[in-house]
Amino acid sequence: MINYSIAIMSTTPGTKKAQITETKAYGVAQMLRKVSFDEFCEHIAEHNSPFSKGTVQGILTDAVSCIREMLLDGKKVALGDLGDFHVELKTEGARTTEEFSAANIKAVNVRFTPGTRFENLRSESTFQLVPNRSAQADAIEGIKNEDTIQGLESPGYNGEP
Repeated sequence: MINYSIAIMSTTPGTKKAQITETKAYGVAQMLRKVSFDEFCEHIAEHNSPFSKGTVQGILTDAVSCIREMLLDGKKVALGDLGDFHVELKTEGARTTEEFSAANIKAVNVRFTPGTRFENLRSESTFQLVPNRSAQADAIEGIKNEDTIQGLESPGYNGEP
């Protein structure tokens, strides 16, 4: 199940607040939690893998090093159903091609293009509307400031200590 909240946002991304002329309601995914590398490796090991969690960790750690090495060597790395990794350059423009040099390259960013099994998970997804993070924080703060939590009182509790 994918949790989502609804946010009101500008229809023109990157627009400064003072310049926003039109907004719409959009769905925003709300992650339950981040799964650590250790937990992920354990999860793989528990799915009928002949490899231990430690072996899986080693393979994935080595894979990261190898992908990085190949990207720095100018290669695109295809990982089947997972997807492809490649580099993208962030550059500062020059007036002419003669004036452009490697000094104009300001960043080398890694990009991931999902494989076919990750392209669009919509048909396999179920969704649940949840409050946004701000509303959740407000509700928690409200609960902390109340003497009792509505709906969680013990049967027969009258509010007295």
